[in-house]
Amino acid sequence: MLSNPTFLFLQTFNAIALGMNLFIIAAGLTLIFGVLRVINFAHGAFFMLGAYVCYSIVEQAGNFWLGVLGAGLALALLAWIIERGLLRRLYARDPLAQLLFTFGLVLVLGDAVKFIWGTEQYSVAYPAGLSRAVDLGIAHYPAYLLFLCGLGPVVALVLWLGLERTRWGRIMRAARQNREMLALLGVNVPLVYSGVFVVGAALAGIGGALAAPRLALTPGMDANIVIECFIVVIIGGLGSLWGSFLGALILGLVTVFGAVLVPEWEMVLTYALMLAVLLWRPWGFFGREQG
Repeated sequence: MLSNPTFLFLQTFNAIALGMNLFIIAAGLTLIFGVLRVINFAHGAFFMLGAYVCYSIVEQAGNFWLGVLGAGLALALLAWIIERGLLRRLYARDPLAQLLFTFGLVLVLGDAVKFIWGTEQYSVAYPAGLSRAVDLGIAHYPAYLLFLCGLGPVVALVLWLGLERTRWGRIMRAARQNREMLALLGVNVPLVYSGVFVVGAALAGIGGALAAPRLALTPGMDANIVIECFIVVIIGGLGSLWGSFLGALILGLVTVFGAVLVPEWEMVLTYALMLAVLLWRPWGFFGREQG
């Protein structure tokens, strides 16, 4: 199979599409940890809710892009309520309390999905205009997956510019380094934290909506994605945007080629990848050694 150029071409694009979708989701987790220092186990549940919200909007309005926008807005609103009403009370407490809280959110949101949408399996059609195949010379390739391949770098660039070239980005970096000093300078730090959590959750929701056409929507679909997102941010370096980008791309390649070449080892390969990176560089590709 590896000697077949068409096979390599198609599977490489499949891996990139998967990796870029993973990056959009994991970028939200990276932002939340990088600024708030909260390990958000509920990120996968946000992803799942985004997919289901997109499905409902597509069913009612018949517009996929409206579904993507609605998923992002719905998760942003939910994140605002959670952060303002509950999570901010835990910032000064032991990290274990934050872990237990986000784990509790997983259970609550999982039951909410079952209550609202039931336990049936749903699917979302490819958006109009991207349901065809594009002739790339060596082979035809689904236009929607090609769109995902290009969207990931665009999102990465927009987030990087926002973090590095705007006042809001400078404030976020300062909040990560010394929130007390930032507060003394007159910045509303709680508002910054709320904004970061909202953006991170919105990215998870948008990522879930974008994944809906290529996945079956079922309760519990959050379990695998949250593991994959944590693998991405761990091998890339906790809190590193470009580390998450590289980690998602590598994980996409390992997942796709592993499923095709050694399907019986597919699940093991992702953990082996994480273990190998941590043994070589414990703080990840773009992370910084602590202490």
